[in-house]
Amino acid sequence: MELNHLNEQGNAHMVDISGKSVTDREAVASGRIVMQAETLKLIAEGNMPKGDVFAVSRIAGIMAAKRTSEIIPLCHPIPLSAIDIRIEADGDSEIIVEARVKTTGQTGAEMEALTAVSVAALAIYDMCKAVDRSMEIKSIRLESKSGGKSGTYLRQEKP
Repeated sequence: MELNHLNEQGNAHMVDISGKSVTDREAVASGRIVMQAETLKLIAEGNMPKGDVFAVSRIAGIMAAKRTSEIIPLCHPIPLSAIDIRIEADGDSEIIVEARVKTTGQTGAEMEALTAVSVAALAIYDMCKAVDRSMEIKSIRLESKSGGKSGTYLRQEKP
């Protein structure tokens, strides 16, 4: 397996994408947050002291996707054409966060989608930590990606 973030001397470097084709690309990532049922009930009722948890975390995820190259070393800055963050309760004690990111360019948007999910989940934790410090962020992963030389990837199993 070739590690393309290492040069001939074994030093980290940013991959040269100048020869890659410009294609439409899309990546979807997801993650989960487990919490006490009472915490999720407060969120659903709009009674969390810091405000609308889902709205703030959606904005945090969008902002994070747009700044991924500033926080992930060697990640190319890419123009994003769409970012959609979906946040919903799953049962009485879990929240699912999903990010769908689109671009037209020479490299994919996987890192942007994963970063969006991570930061949206962290924003949920931050907004709810005064009520429930036992929350657990888990299962952050790439669900699918399309476009580019490597083609389509679709995760086969679900959490």
